[in-house]
Amino acid sequence: MKKHTSAAVMDAVFSALFSSEKEELYVLDCLAYFMVFMAACCFVTLLFENVPYGRYSTSKYGFPVNAKVAWFIQELPAFLVPFSLIVWTSSVRTSLLPNRLLIAMYFCHYVQRFLSHYAHYPANWVTHPYFITVLIIFILVSKLTHFSLVFYSFSREGMSILVFIPPTGGMFEYVSGANFLGEITEWVGFALAGHSVHSVAFAIFTAVVLASRAVAHHKWYLVKFENYPKKRRALIPFLF
Repeated sequence: MKKHTSAAVMDAVFSALFSSEKEELYVLDCLAYFMVFMAACCFVTLLFENVPYGRYSTSKYGFPVNAKVAWFIQELPAFLVPFSLIVWTSSVRTSLLPNRLLIAMYFCHYVQRFLSHYAHYPANWVTHPYFITVLIIFILVSKLTHFSLVFYSFSREGMSILVFIPPTGGMFEYVSGANFLGEITEWVGFALAGHSVHSVAFAIFTAVVLASRAVAHHKWYLVKFENYPKKRRALIPFLF
């Protein structure tokens, strides 16, 4: 009963915001295109400035924030919004198998968008070779995202110093940003499986931001470590 009551409240909110589902979808499409525009803006901006986090932190953008706290706050809306839509709305499409699989893929990484709440797929979409292929790619490539920078801290004369060590092993033998490559490929696979402008827009934005991080890390390693492999690329093995 409580769930039905919550669903009624959420449906009433959406009814107040949008006069029809067509209008709601139109707004989502506009937001997707706006995301592509923002990706273009970010691409130009990141040619001249690194994202100010971690080793690139600077006080000119404001006071520092604990990394774990900042990451939690940043990701929390991305979890709560789609979770609320799935649990407390009465959309029939979230009960369909194709949508559920996309939602599962969505939550397996970390929730970023809620397009599966609105997307419409044929009943046999999950058995289509196209969907099966990209689902396998998504699962396999997601393993790359488990790699992360290896670091250690030590105390010296009462001062704690954070030291970054270039990661090695696996795809890190070929590119400096193996974790970024994995995440980009993962979301490209999700975009192909989702087959919508919304998932494509997010994949493009992700690729722009993470590619810039990979390039920044690669340049940093080359400057800070004399023995860093010169043949190793930033993001794409043997190419870039």
